[in-house]
Amino acid sequence: MNKGTELERDGQKVRLKKSSGQLQQIITTSEAPAMKPQALKEEEHVFKKQELTEIKSPMVGTFYRASSPESAPFVDTGSEIQPGEVICIIEAMKLMNEIKAEVKGRIKEILVENGNPVEFGQVLFRVEPLP
Repeated sequence: MNKGTELERDGQKVRLKKSSGQLQQIITTSEAPAMKPQALKEEEHVFKKQELTEIKSPMVGTFYRASSPESAPFVDTGSEIQPGEVICIIEAMKLMNEIKAEVKGRIKEILVENGNPVEFGQVLFRVEPLP
């Protein structure tokens, strides 16, 4: 009786049997899994995020994109900003604190919704630096 061992892992089966003394050559071929374009796009997205500058909240408070509910936002996604330009307001203890840009760049992401609370050090914006 010829006993064997079988192992299955990740959908692949391997069966080992003790040979009857004859030498056999076994060739197996398997296709390498194709790289998913999605995976490349995610890696590319992460790389691009690393090139962005983050503007963080300097205090705990409430984030506002405009000076009043009727006013237009200080910045939108795609807006170019200059150092010293007001980009948002954070209300803390009934005081309205203007938050100013420290870099020249283009707003790529706004990470906080208008009227939401923010924590010290929380990322508010991601900015693509411009020369």
